[in-house]
Amino acid sequence: MSSLDESSTTKSEWRRMLLEQRRAVDEDTRATEDEALQQALLRWLDGRPVRTVAAYVPVGGEPGSPGLLDALRDAGLRVLLPIVVRGRPLEWADYTGPGSLRSAGFGLLEPAGDRLGPTTIGAADAVLVPALAVDHQGVRLGRGAGYYDRSLPMAAPSAPRIGIVRDGEFVVELPGEAHDVRMTGVLTPRRGVVALPV
Repeated sequence: MSSLDESSTTKSEWRRMLLEQRRAVDEDTRATEDEALQQALLRWLDGRPVRTVAAYVPVGGEPGSPGLLDALRDAGLRVLLPIVVRGRPLEWADYTGPGSLRSAGFGLLEPAGDRLGPTTIGAADAVLVPALAVDHQGVRLGRGAGYYDRSLPMAAPSAPRIGIVRDGEFVVELPGEAHDVRMTGVLTPRRGVVALPV
């Protein structure tokens, strides 16, 4: 993906490089990739015992689109979205359509409905996780604020944890730490959902 030596690159160096690369993606490429992610996820979900999905609203060049949330609802799934509370695990609320979103801190969009509490992530049969990169061992690189690190331990152990990234952001090795909750799968536009050996 780059000339970086993956084994010796720090998290901050990874973040800087990945965010730079995301800013360089043109709108046509982004739209094509977002459609491919949606179709791949719907194929993966077809026939699986999934009724509730914990998802997120992509912002700032993150792969995916709000249209994915509507596609999940159209497929008959309950969609939970996170609400950021500074320094605490994520809160969750139901997504009931585009009109149910409001502007929040950090440039995010969040659901305006009732907060259901941090442990609500445990009701999800699958968890879609934003990431800057995911490696072949399931290590996920986020933006560094730790919200998902605090929240993912409350997810059901049986629920797949799927990091969503661009194809070049699925890498061989990232710097990991003991507290990292590993992804059990990764979703990319070209590869679809790939199970990881966690």
